[in-house]
Amino acid sequence: MVVASPQLHRLAGDLGIATSYYDTLGRHVEVSAETLVSVLAAMGIDGSTPQAAEAAIDKRKDDAWLRALPYVVVMRQSQEHTVEVHVPDGHAIVVTVVLEDGRTVPTEQVDNWEPPRVVDGVVRGEASFRLPTGLPLGYHRVTAEWDGRSAWAPMIVAPDRLDLPERTWGPMVQLYSVRSADSWGIGDLGDLRTLVDWVVARGAGYVLTNPMHAAEPTVPQEASPYLPTSRRFGNPIYLRIEDIPEYQALSWPQRTRVAARRRQVSGDSQTWERIDRDRVWPAKVAALRVVHEADRTAEREEAYRRYRFEQEEGLVHFARWMALATTYGADWRLWDAPLRDVRSAELDLWAEEHADEVEFQMWLQWLLDEQQDAVQSAARQAGMAIGVMGDLAVGVNEYGAETWANPGLYARGVTVGAPPDPYNMNGQNWSQPPMRPDELARQGYAPFRALVGTLLRHTGGLRVDHIIGLFRLWWIPEGRPATEGTYVYYDHEAMVGVLTLEAHRAGAVIVGEDLGTVEPYVRDYLRERGVLGTSILWWEKHHDGRPLEPEHYREACMASVTTHDLPPTAGYLQLAHVRLRQELGVLTRPIGEELAAEIHEQQVFLDACRARGLLAEEVQLVSPGRFEAEQPGDEQALQQTVEALYRYLVGSRARLLNVALTDLVGDVRIQNQPGTSWEYPNWRIPLSAPDGRPVLLEDGLATSRAEDLAAVLRGE
Repeated sequence: MVVASPQLHRLAGDLGIATSYYDTLGRHVEVSAETLVSVLAAMGIDGSTPQAAEAAIDKRKDDAWLRALPYVVVMRQSQEHTVEVHVPDGHAIVVTVVLEDGRTVPTEQVDNWEPPRVVDGVVRGEASFRLPTGLPLGYHRVTAEWDGRSAWAPMIVAPDRLDLPERTWGPMVQLYSVRSADSWGIGDLGDLRTLVDWVVARGAGYVLTNPMHAAEPTVPQEASPYLPTSRRFGNPIYLRIEDIPEYQALSWPQRTRVAARRRQVSGDSQTWERIDRDRVWPAKVAALRVVHEADRTAEREEAYRRYRFEQEEGLVHFARWMALATTYGADWRLWDAPLRDVRSAELDLWAEEHADEVEFQMWLQWLLDEQQDAVQSAARQAGMAIGVMGDLAVGVNEYGAETWANPGLYARGVTVGAPPDPYNMNGQNWSQPPMRPDELARQGYAPFRALVGTLLRHTGGLRVDHIIGLFRLWWIPEGRPATEGTYVYYDHEAMVGVLTLEAHRAGAVIVGEDLGTVEPYVRDYLRERGVLGTSILWWEKHHDGRPLEPEHYREACMASVTTHDLPPTAGYLQLAHVRLRQELGVLTRPIGEELAAEIHEQQVFLDACRARGLLAEEVQLVSPGRFEAEQPGDEQALQQTVEALYRYLVGSRARLLNVALTDLVGDVRIQNQPGTSWEYPNWRIPLSAPDGRPVLLEDGLATSRAEDLAAVLRGE
């Protein structure tokens, strides 16, 4: 049994590991010594005894003094910042900022009374230098020179604040669920273009998609878009094959082969009733291999070469992992040892022998880049203020491409999740390895920069899921329940600095999903940096439970009635989530109590709509949450109620108004039921009509329901 000690707590505190915290009920919780030692071990540090913890503390201090400069320097453009430099005591130092364009800017030495320290038998001193304010935004270098020697560190100058977008509205869409007559059993970028064209003609300023991060190239495929193999690169299942220029140059036999693959999924009742990636992907990738055989023009070849150059080593590593996964399976733990090492000579030899497959995987990413660019360009040219807004998941698959390519970045022996809360007293384990905050700094935040920069290449905005993860994450030691985790803190100034700098360069909007257990200071900080928050109507309340008046909503937010973790609004009003949770056996109280509480909750909000004249008195919900069955006008009454809730949002100050595509078409089916994995087909529910039957995108949008709700969002 590990015994808590002052040394253990001090070591944990130095590394940003919480030794205690306040839970959602306001109770103070002490973190066990076992948890602290396990989390430290995940960072490669021994804290198992007081002596080991003390030694680790001393080593951290010595390591800091052995480095002339910190791993990375991060500052906002208008803020002063001081950097400490460590060199052998008594040497004169010159510190200079080298800008991206090669220009140099001097710094000013300021007083530093820190006494010298003996490290490895050498007396080393510390000097402080003030960096000038008003430096250009960007990625620069800080250099230190002394006694004929020099050192440098990356430097990030971030904007003080992003400009808030002009007020507009847009739909959120789980793109895989949105099929058309032209897609292959799963929604694709061609369908996204169709949706963009429809909403921009009705005054929308953006379309928010689910994360379109890369999945493994094998089957079965992970259904959740929030558990990818890589967040930087995309999922080729979203390609519209017929929009690839080389498709037009296919010979008749080649087109016949592609058509045969399409028939495998387009006429399959199994892929119609449920999104079946395991049937769609093999058909699609086989067709893509046929298209890959076609010759490219010199202009297209140059565009491909340029893309590969821009994506550098990251694309090569990703393509190699995909090729390896295609050959040996998607769990790199099971590969031969040399292939598990991204730097091994054996891997280089394997990649040379399988160059065609590696190149094919890079080609797929280029096509995604092109098609995403085409959709975003069309959106902006049509007048959309933002265009496509992407979604950034919290983390990645434990044994996917990212953890293979940069294993030192990810902590081992722990996973990310959430502590207990009133909705889940057992906590949550998301089965994702966290990035190490110390390693992020050691790498100058380059992996995070590459990730965000790639996602913003062809989007006008980015929603960051669980944005509190840029501040702290709940780490759970392997083999322990989620209740026995603790918070590990990140340098949010650096993380948000990179995020806002990349957004500034792309002219993009950032929305943070700041729901759940988020301290008030986080929301204040994000607002100060120009990052929008998230407001869901059902959760916006006063302390006494009354609905928050729309004029009191945050201005710097994206406001919505529902989210992908709730049913579509029509389904929510009919208590689809309660019935489903009862069927799955995950209710935490008797069904009668649950129904009564939910009906009361809804009634309070509907009464608030009536008080503002947004919903007629005669439109009433009937116990147990359904509208009167088999009565004329029931469907109309339900639609009126949905529109009233959105009118309530329109009365808010929120800069971005968000409507679920499922609400536009009258869908009632739940796309994701939190707290389940195999019990419910999460992330596999197709877009459906009010009767629960799947509907094509073009048919769902060609209804008065969609037109009327779009008019509500326009403020009509």
